[in-house]
Amino acid sequence: MAMSVGGDSAAEKPMSDINTTPLVDVMLVLLIIFLIAVPVAIQTVKGITLPNVRFDPTTTKPENVSLSVTAADGACKVYWGVTPVTHQELLDRAVAKLKAEIDRQGGPGNPDLELPEAHVRADVNTDWRCVAGTIYNMQMAGFAKVGFISQPKTGEAG
Repeated sequence: MAMSVGGDSAAEKPMSDINTTPLVDVMLVLLIIFLIAVPVAIQTVKGITLPNVRFDPTTTKPENVSLSVTAADGACKVYWGVTPVTHQELLDRAVAKLKAEIDRQGGPGNPDLELPEAHVRADVNTDWRCVAGTIYNMQMAGFAKVGFISQPKTGEAG
């Protein structure tokens, strides 16, 4: 039986170096996992270019139509300005508005004709079917530009 009694004090210091071999092993295993997993996680169709996100401040013109859409108890509610309208009234008012604006600008033959836009505001909790129905009615009336009004995140700039 061997036992150390006394001797060189320099050789008897406790080891304070960190063993990095297990850390390197774990990191290599994770590297291999990510090299295999990333191409599987990112599956895209080649040839598709996504649009760039930008923030354009809305310029309000008097001829533009402001619509608000909400849903309560499963029923869609659409407001032309602040006046509630049914979907048929929305279509009729949109056609009349577009016709009046075209007539005011000199008729459909005017090369500088500027058609009004429809701006839709929708509550966050509104069903998509309500918003889509409003967009459909405005497009059926002849509005070429139907856009959404949203609240930008605080601190966003154009």
